[in-house]
Amino acid sequence: MPERIILTGDRPTGRLHIGHYVGSLRNRVAIQNAGGYEKMFIFIADAQALTDNFDNPEKVRQNIIEVALDYLSVGLDPSKVTLFIQSQIPQLTELTFYYMNLVTVARLQRNPTVKTEIALRGFNAEGEEQAFGSGLPVGFFCYPISQAADITAFKATEVPVGEDQKPMIEQTVEIVRSFNRIYGETLVEPRAVLPTNAACLRLPGTDGKAKMSKSLGNCIYLAESADEMRKKIMSMYTDPLHINVSDPGHIEGNTVFTYLDAFCRDEHFGRYWPDYANLDELKAHYQKGGLGDVKCKRFLEKILNEEFEPIRARRKEYEKDIPAVYEILRKGGEVAEAAAQATLDEVKKSMRINYFNDKGLIEEQARRFTE
Repeated sequence: MPERIILTGDRPTGRLHIGHYVGSLRNRVAIQNAGGYEKMFIFIADAQALTDNFDNPEKVRQNIIEVALDYLSVGLDPSKVTLFIQSQIPQLTELTFYYMNLVTVARLQRNPTVKTEIALRGFNAEGEEQAFGSGLPVGFFCYPISQAADITAFKATEVPVGEDQKPMIEQTVEIVRSFNRIYGETLVEPRAVLPTNAACLRLPGTDGKAKMSKSLGNCIYLAESADEMRKKIMSMYTDPLHINVSDPGHIEGNTVFTYLDAFCRDEHFGRYWPDYANLDELKAHYQKGGLGDVKCKRFLEKILNEEFEPIRARRKEYEKDIPAVYEILRKGGEVAEAAAQATLDEVKKSMRINYFNDKGLIEEQARRFTE
């Protein structure tokens, strides 16, 4: 039975938003605080971010500290988990190279996450740019293999992710099985840990779009002030048919109610809206008619402020000593590199490319040429 090891991370292409929070960050903190695991690794995936930001490294560089501050502000504790920067662990690159022989181009093209991301960037299924340019970078196309290296390097058994990353974990399992079949039992199969609340699987943007995305500008960021959050909540997409307060309202596709599903608990009504006992009663009134969108938005605002005010406060404290935050990442990198090197040594031994560490090989070849 393998040790229980947790690993997950985020690309530093911008500040993290509440979609990241309900999709994975909140779950990571819960796992951390519950304990019962041997090790927990949380990393900033800057090398992966460079695969589609290779011409803008400064963007990635500047966002390292933003993501680190977001991690610390939500409650990830460097005394309990290992926080590190992906590019500072060279063993991950070497593992990626070896795993490339275990995955076909066709399989990468079928990966649903890769297909979605390719389409978002204006490429067709073959990775050819539809508008202009020279095509899809190989590094970006192969980032599922890079993710497999990240996960297996630390022998992770559980990977807390959002729903959109589930195909990546499935591909990692395929790589693990292929490697173990060819070279012998070496790598550990991971499993995806998804949010149990269905509304958290993929929180929509404030504009009602299917996905909260930094590029679409429909995010509420963890680092935003209460005033900034209020403006975005008040502009949220609701029900376009709910023109008058007396009109029956629709819950499905209504962003405000999706967010309430993700954040609201029964005790919130006692504190902020005692007219209702729970969210089901509120939904019933809205669907019947006679309840305005603004009241629902103000209720949501109070709930989100209760959730995120402690996060804002922690962030302000960490912002006072940025060198200390970088030191947390540096020390975490030392721990992570040692763990990754141990796995790489095992991989090279299984692949029979550990030439200088195999004394038996050297002695055998010596006898071969002297006898």
